[in-house]
Amino acid sequence: MSDHGSLNPLATCVVLCRNEALFIERCIMSLVANRQQYPNLEILVVDGLSDDGTREIVQRLAGVVPEVRMVDNPRRTTPAAFNTGILAARGSIILPIGAHSTYPPHYCATLITALQESQANNVGGHCRTIPANDGWQARGIALALGHPLGVGNALFRLKPTTARWVDTVPFGCYRRELFDRLGLFDEELLRNQDDEFNHRLRSAGGRILLVPDVEVDYVARGTYGQLRRMFWQYGVYKPLAAAKVGSLPTIRQLVPPAFVAALVALTVLALLPTGTEWPLLTLVVVYCLAVGSQAVRLVSREGLGAAAGFVLAVPVMHVMYGAGWLVGALRLLRRGGVNRPNTDLGLSR
Repeated sequence: MSDHGSLNPLATCVVLCRNEALFIERCIMSLVANRQQYPNLEILVVDGLSDDGTREIVQRLAGVVPEVRMVDNPRRTTPAAFNTGILAARGSIILPIGAHSTYPPHYCATLITALQESQANNVGGHCRTIPANDGWQARGIALALGHPLGVGNALFRLKPTTARWVDTVPFGCYRRELFDRLGLFDEELLRNQDDEFNHRLRSAGGRILLVPDVEVDYVARGTYGQLRRMFWQYGVYKPLAAAKVGSLPTIRQLVPPAFVAALVALTVLALLPTGTEWPLLTLVVVYCLAVGSQAVRLVSREGLGAAAGFVLAVPVMHVMYGAGWLVGALRLLRRGGVNRPNTDLGLSR
């Protein structure tokens, strides 16, 4: 029976996961707690054939919580997980969920109410980035992911105080019928697929609302290696996403590739027989002063170790995103605007 038009329609939380044994139970149980405020809730776990014990955990939980069920994502990529979950969902409201996060008990009820009462087509909260562990690396990475120097003016990471119309939100809350009208997520985009979909939404006259009183705890990557891979992938697929929607990147997205391009150009200049190293040194010194000054401000609140972790995390984010962006742009030019995705990228966390 359709629940279209109901004040409390069946909503499906589509949990995307692969090898999340450390986090999946905490994520699912935080969603189960949401049933106290929104009982008409289904929790659908889309698993990319995990081999670390994640599947066994989900199966155990499904045995005691009837609202939890699992479907397989044999392609094991994020956009394929989105689409598999949407097609398998029973609800008329779809809430994509990241397994690396936990959600407050009012998460679903608040977002669904905002979706029903506003003119929005997608509603989301903001992310509070928390460290993967107590080590100085993890704490520094979490600080960088929640700091304007690290992520620019990405409002969903910076805790806005009022509801805002924005260009994207984390995870989101959609009416299922929206996917019937606009199509599913683009599976060629192993990263940034939500950016492309939200651009399609806004191009069709839709609106995206960021709700300030919904805070998701997002567990950041715990090592610089994981951070490096993540931002490289974000960078590589950003030009392809921009090309698909036919829009120019924002200033925030262009700053890291411009910085990396300047580093390369000034390094070449310094190596020329008639060149000079002063422009390169000036750029590096100014950048280090910018990062260092913010780290000094963090010492009193976060401690010396976390501040040191921040100093290393910020350039990893900027350089890897910028270098990945330039590589992605070159691939587009070389292939005439058609990018052949490397499916191995989609299997990493």
